[in-house]
Amino acid sequence: SAMERIRELLASISTMTLATADLQGNPHAASVYFVAVDNEGCWKFYFFSDQQSQHSNHIDQNPKTAAAIYPECQGWRDIKGLQLRGETYLVESGAEWDSAWRHYQDKFRFVRSMKTVVAQNRLYVFTPNWIRLLDNSQGFGYKKEWRQ
Repeated sequence: SAMERIRELLASISTMTLATADLQGNPHAASVYFVAVDNEGCWKFYFFSDQQSQHSNHIDQNPKTAAAIYPECQGWRDIKGLQLRGETYLVESGAEWDSAWRHYQDKFRFVRSMKTVVAQNRLYVFTPNWIRLLDNSQGFGYKKEWRQ
């Protein structure tokens, strides 16, 4: 199913390209390490960022964001990935932060010894309201879209 393909894709890819814009509409794109959490069909994407980064500044001004997640590939049949649109918010310490940190450590084992470094950054959650799956292994230009 499309959901299973998305799950496999998200587990195997470490970075997403996050697109942000300031209030004047000036765009910016940044790659961030992410962990995707499926909460009963409602996806949330967690990532840590420096408070001073361009995309953090944009998110503080304007939560509307977009993202692209895709593996590197050579042939057209291998092209697959996700395009997403939604909103990104800061996650304050508490139950959601703790849960996200556990998921993040499961995906990125190397961060387990880096909690102090990680704690110097801020945790954000990108919640898409529109998702498009592209998967040329299902046929050239195959796509499926839905809202959540």
